[in-house]
Amino acid sequence: MNATGENIAVFSGVTKIYRRRGFVSTLETTALNGLSFELRAGEITGLLGLNGAGKTTIMKLLTGLLFPTAGSVSVFGLPPADIASKKRIGFLPELPYFYPYSTAASALLYYAGLSGLERPAAEKRLEAVIEKVGLKKHAGKKVSEFSKGMMQRLGIAQAVIHDPELLILDEPVSGLDPLAIHEIRTLISGLNAQRHTVFLSSHSISELEKITDRVLIMVEGRLAKTVSRQDWERARGGLEEIFVQTVKSDGS
Repeated sequence: MNATGENIAVFSGVTKIYRRRGFVSTLETTALNGLSFELRAGEITGLLGLNGAGKTTIMKLLTGLLFPTAGSVSVFGLPPADIASKKRIGFLPELPYFYPYSTAASALLYYAGLSGLERPAAEKRLEAVIEKVGLKKHAGKKVSEFSKGMMQRLGIAQAVIHDPELLILDEPVSGLDPLAIHEIRTLISGLNAQRHTVFLSSHSISELEKITDRVLIMVEGRLAKTVSRQDWERARGGLEEIFVQTVKSDGS
């Protein structure tokens, strides 16, 4: 376990270019351009930007699903694709998918195995994790019967079943009703209180204001501004005003 405040993930001059073949030539799209930032142990860090700003690309680079075109990414001092690094990371994609005919319990046992937990250890953690995410009454239900909010809870459960140090959550409250958003926010804050470092993206500025310690504002693949809670609490219009002014000035 890393000490609070220590850097556990580092982007150094990261550029990511997507290439696809066109009719005559190869087409290139720059998703990230010279990106550098750190994630600190014990913090909740938010990622904010317009569509196409590079948020999901950052998440996939952190989890080893993609590799940088230039620059470097390290997590716990290791390449993100290293198995030793992956075991310490929990990831919730924007659209989590589970086999519809599995139960919550069987799905979690499957993902626990993928995360390197032996079956006895996974079964020992299962009940506590299901209770923590509020699915205890639904553990035996098929995933096909789950609401959107229940799916998000199950997604978070699979991300924490192996007790990772770093949680990476891509749009964790996307499409949820106000009550479900409140419950997911409370869940994330509780996980952070239990020494999980959290990195999450969201289009909801008000949610990031409520839950994060710092926010990284992305504009067209670049880090335009890093904002601390003290910054937006002092600003007249809060984080929203800082974001709007940053996007307007940096994206023009």
